[in-house]
Amino acid sequence: MAVQVGQEAPDAILVSGDKKQVKISEFRGKPVVLAFFPAAFTGVCTKEMCRFRDDLSRFNSLNAEVIGISADTPFVLAEFAKQNNLTFKMLSDFNHQAMKAFGVYDPSFLGVLDGIAKRSVFVLDKNGKVVYTWVSDTPGVEPPYSEVEAGVKKAA
Repeated sequence: MAVQVGQEAPDAILVSGDKKQVKISEFRGKPVVLAFFPAAFTGVCTKEMCRFRDDLSRFNSLNAEVIGISADTPFVLAEFAKQNNLTFKMLSDFNHQAMKAFGVYDPSFLGVLDGIAKRSVFVLDKNGKVVYTWVSDTPGVEPPYSEVEAGVKKAA
């Protein structure tokens, strides 16, 4: 079961493109959008991350940080960010710790890939409390961006 509104966000460890460990709790102090996605360089995932890139100024105006998270390695995510001009953090959950902690781990994606994230979004307030969740069991469905932004406004 996915983390619910009102719960404190799990403090999982992720890895940045420069191969540094990053804890989710390090982002406390401002609203945070955690956007879990199945895989870099795939159609819907690229579209989703580019949409967050295009909407970034609205999130920045609310002092919020957007973070993309997938099971891809840090090296793949760094190249994905470079090729798509993604200026927000892209963090690797190659060990599946965050996906499992947030309840969005898909052990058999489409019966083909083992262990990737369900497409999902969690908005955290400045104290690390979850104020908005969206989880899809259908990988081709993008998040409701207006709801995500409303969640950030609520967290701000």
